[in-house]
Amino acid sequence: MNAQEKYSLKGKCAIVTGAGGGIGCAIARAFVQAGAKVARLDLRFADSVAGTLDIKCDVSSEPETRGAVEEVTKAFGALGVLVNGAALLDASATVLELDLAQWNRILGVSLGGAFLMSKWCVPHMAKAGGGSIIHIASQLGSVGTPGRVAYCAMKGALLNMAKAMAADHAAQNIRVNTLSPGATETDRMLRFGSMEKAREALSGKHLLKRLAQPEEIAAGALFLASDAASFMTGADLLIDGGYNAI
Repeated sequence: MNAQEKYSLKGKCAIVTGAGGGIGCAIARAFVQAGAKVARLDLRFADSVAGTLDIKCDVSSEPETRGAVEEVTKAFGALGVLVNGAALLDASATVLELDLAQWNRILGVSLGGAFLMSKWCVPHMAKAGGGSIIHIASQLGSVGTPGRVAYCAMKGALLNMAKAMAADHAAQNIRVNTLSPGATETDRMLRFGSMEKAREALSGKHLLKRLAQPEEIAAGALFLASDAASFMTGADLLIDGGYNAI
């Protein structure tokens, strides 16, 4: 098998949550270009990707996630790839500033959504002979930063969730990994006021002195989804421009 064949997703069905824009949208686009049949799940779709099946879905909802997975498998057949990328745009806050409803909603979407989507997708993958599940974590899943207690907790939980799932489902030929981006130029960065202000605030924290482009993160997701990563499970692929190196 040559390099191009290893990175091909031809004939595979993939679901990407949180794919209405940003990193998720870039991942969906990369998967389509690699030959996959792709379903995008989100509450809103800011960007379009030709050839995808777009489903409005709240990933924290048990009936909505189950229904979405059934819709995808009926449309596309055997399921081979799941990317759990849905996440709220959470405000900076400490435990003193967050209320319980905010905490539960943040974890319910990202962590609970990864749980629910995995719950419904694993049986389909097992029936198909295996697959790849990718949880989108963060460089902040393994280090802390002020004012992001819920975000750091949720992303850190995804790292260990992937390890446990990898152990649970290896016998079914289902690989489970995390992908941890550094700061990436998406609409999430506009919480700084503008992209330029985000660059000024965060570029210096990365050894490469810049923010990532969504397509750079999507390349990592394509690797994890493809046969090029066939011997990789229970691991974290850190694409953070050197943020965690020092």
